[in-house]
This record gives sequence, structure tokens and C-alpha cells, in this order.
Amino acid sequence: MFINYLALLSALAVSGVSAYYSIVGLTAIFSSQFWPIVIMGSVLEIGKLVTASWLYRNWSITPILIKTYLTIAVLLLMFITSMGIFGFLSKAHIEQSITINSGAAEKLKIVAARIETEKQAIQDIEKQIQQIDAALSKMTDRGQAASSLRAADQQRKTRDALVKRKDDYVKNISAYTEQRISLETEVKKMEAEVGPIKYISELIYERAEQSNLERSVRIVIVILVLVFDPLAIVLLIAASIGLRRKEELTNTNKPGILEIDDRVLGVK
Repeated sequence: MFINYLALLSALAVSGVSAYYSIVGLTAIFSSQFWPIVIMGSVLEIGKLVTASWLYRNWSITPILIKTYLTIAVLLLMFITSMGIFGFLSKAHIEQSITINSGAAEKLKIVAARIETEKQAIQDIEKQIQQIDAALSKMTDRGQAASSLRAADQQRKTRDALVKRKDDYVKNISAYTEQRISLETEVKKMEAEVGPIKYISELIYERAEQSNLERSVRIVIVILVLVFDPLAIVLLIAASIGLRRKEELTNTNKPGILEIDDRVLGVK
């Protein structure tokens, strides 16, 4: 009979976790009234479990009107709990999406574009330096005329300025490369966080596009919602069935005691 107590304990544990998720989810929906929602959700969760257990134990002797109302009340409370769980899990997914889409990927694109711009600038400078070197070589071949010397000096100054600019661009590329490595690491970590849902999306839709990812997340959330609270109620009823049978067996095995069902005697 240990399994009956284990089922009861599991039912209470699942119900407790379900209630926590539901209450947190409801407070996210009605954020302006935090404590009233917490109190209301807690009381309704306890009332739901007590009502489900009481209905099972007294189903045969409960008037149809009360039986119908309590059954509908339990189903509606299960729906409210499921709605709260859906809100909680949806909020968790949205927060994760915000973290993943915090701009790291966009920053990575910007940094990569800046690196390419700096490289292009270096190539342009190198072309100018080559042109200056060619011009200086021609001036040298012409001889040591004063005009040639002045022009050569001016070209050398221009060349030195271009070399300095090139060095600055190289330093910029080095800094941008470090940023890119850091951003790539961050993006890979974020992609690893959504890796499982990508595999689920590929399993369902065969392609892990962003829209398919969102649909896959909603499917997973709905499956969890459909299983969570109903499992707690069913486990509670299963535990009640087992414990009731144990009580009946115990009473039946008592010597000198005859158990008579009131329904057989017609007693209401």
C-alpha cells in the first residue's frame, strides 16, 4: 500500500509546483494586484484539490445539482491553473527570446562590416603608397634637380602620413577583431540555449525557421499545460481510490464486525 501514499505525495508535489507556476503566471497577467492574486490563487488551488477528493469519496450520495456544480468548478479551476501555467511558460520564453535577441547578432554584423571597411581603407592606402613609391622612383631617375627634391620631400611626407593612417586602421581592425570574437562567443552561447527547440522544430516542420521555432515553443507549452494540472488531479483521485480500498479491506478483515452498506438498507 506504499504506492498509494507515494501517489498521494506525488499528487501534492505536482499540484504544488503547478500552483506555483499558475500563481506566478496569473500575477504576470494581473501584475497590478500581486498579493491579492497570490492569495486568490493559493486558496483556489487548495479548494480545487479538496473538492476533487471530496467529490470522489461522496459521488454516489451527492445530489445531482451539487455534483454538477462542483464538477464544473473543478474543471474551470483546472482551466484557470492551466492558463496561469501557460502565462508563466510564455513569459519565460519571451524573456529568453529578449535575451537571445538582445543585439549581439546585430552588433556582430556591425563589427564585421567595420572590419571590412577598415580593410578596404588599408587597400586604398596601399595603392596610394605604391603610386607614391613609383613617383619617387621616377624622380630619382630624373636626377637631383631642386624641383624634383622638393616634390620628392612632399611625396615622402604624404607617404609617411599614409603609413600612419594605415597603422591606425590596422589597430582598429585588431580591436574590432577582439570584439567580434567576444560577440561570436556570446552568440554561440545563445544559440546553444535554443538548440533543443531547434531540433524539435526540425522534427515537426523539418526546417528551423524563426516562425517555426515560435510555433514549436507554443506546442511544447500546450503539451505541458495539458499534462500538468490534470495529472495532479488524477493522481489525487488514484491515491484516494487506493486508500479507500485499503480502509475497506481493513474493515472487512476485522473479526466480529459486519459491514453493511447503507445503500443496501435504503438509508439516505
